[in-house]
Amino acid sequence: MSVGTNIKQLRDRAGMTQEELAEKLGVARSTVTQWENGWSNPRMGMVQKLAGVFHVTSSDIVSDEPVKSQLPANAIPVRGTSAMVPVRVLGRTHAGDRMDEDESDYDAEFPEGVVSRHPGCFALKVEGDCMNRRYPDGCLILVDPDMEPLNGRAVVAEFEDGRSVLRCYYRGQSSLMLTADSFSEHEDIILTGEDPVRLIGVVVWFQADKEEGE
Repeated sequence: MSVGTNIKQLRDRAGMTQEELAEKLGVARSTVTQWENGWSNPRMGMVQKLAGVFHVTSSDIVSDEPVKSQLPANAIPVRGTSAMVPVRVLGRTHAGDRMDEDESDYDAEFPEGVVSRHPGCFALKVEGDCMNRRYPDGCLILVDPDMEPLNGRAVVAEFEDGRSVLRCYYRGQSSLMLTADSFSEHEDIILTGEDPVRLIGVVVWFQADKEEGE
């Protein structure tokens, strides 16, 4: 498969239009069209941005193999819709140091095509810069508590003291590593079976927090 085919496949799965993808990437819609038709290929920096938008690895974008679906088996694809639906923002998670939960929750609107694929999803606000290659400080992330985490995916983990953190998930034979994906240098969190930690869910979407901009 070509890079363009991978981009189109991932965009369709996310229920995103070319305009919506272009807006997230900061490019013109015609640029997305050129990629999907194979008239041009994104540069590596843009490949990384695409991986962040679709929550896959950069190698998934450029792979010759089909990208494996991360959707639940009973998910119903919803394509070509820009309808928005409310999702509860339950608090904050920190992309950096661990952070206490924030009880001041509110509603935010997310694309219906994404929400419909992830029953039971909820939203959190990101604070910190240790994941800013994927998720800018102050953005909202949509979290699926029922999705199985895979290596390289972004997850929210909660520790015994009730604090949570946003990091990339890497499971080894005897340990779990929660790594940063930042333009700055941050320490990774390495956990063994003795360390109390609970995975709250897998990140499936992100967008700006409109309340912050108002």
